[in-house]
Amino acid sequence: MLLNDRVAVVTGAAKGIGAGIALKFAEEGAHVAIADIDLEMGKQTAAEASQKGPEALALACDVTNGDQVRAVVDEVVKKYGKIDILVNNAGALATHINIEDMPEEVWDRVMALNLKSHFFFCKSVVPYMKEARYGKIIGMSSIGAFLPPAHEINYNTAKGAIIAFTNDLATALAPYNINVNCILPGPIRTHFYDAMTVGMTEAQIEEMFANIGKKTPLQRMGTSEDIAGAALFLASDLSSYITGHPLYVTGGLPLQPTGPAQ
Repeated sequence: MLLNDRVAVVTGAAKGIGAGIALKFAEEGAHVAIADIDLEMGKQTAAEASQKGPEALALACDVTNGDQVRAVVDEVVKKYGKIDILVNNAGALATHINIEDMPEEVWDRVMALNLKSHFFFCKSVVPYMKEARYGKIIGMSSIGAFLPPAHEINYNTAKGAIIAFTNDLATALAPYNINVNCILPGPIRTHFYDAMTVGMTEAQIEEMFANIGKKTPLQRMGTSEDIAGAALFLASDLSSYITGHPLYVTGGLPLQPTGPAQ
């Protein structure tokens, strides 16, 4: 198994992409701590992960609250004695508000969830990784960082900043054998789209997702499992000579779809 006896913290892992990553890591032998504001759903995901691998742990955490982040990290270290892998996955709250109409608190809330949370967790976890001279840190950026699918300036700006954050931290932590990379998902079919599908029939939802998928060269939307596979690679020692890398998991974007070869 690729992650045997490793200890991983995955934020925002109660559902969606984070849950997919947590389950994949458990299958590969990792002790997984799920840090999510939705504790009840986090417990359900932890129970499922425990059936696939070592017993998983669900911890309530508002990732925008530094005190709660420190408490989660302290509890994981107390239980397992270390943290080998950190996946800063928690995010969302994308808004479709023109910049001239956006309230400051909306800007701040989205930046805190999608960017400041990375700062809080890395600040707390990095000292343990430095001491162990080993670590894997994975941030969740987005294709919106360089190819915005819509005017969501607070969300896309935060996701772009994660790439810069990754580059800086990768350089600083390389002497300690700590790899820092980020994943840029393309269109992934998760709860992220729930607000867009309210009131739609099942047939309309399937048509919408099919049309989104056709915008990628691979002609389909991605799944949580697609992102989980990429995260597993970056969390394992298969990627030991990779750091500071933004990994596109986008179905081929920004390449444009074409017809079949003649």
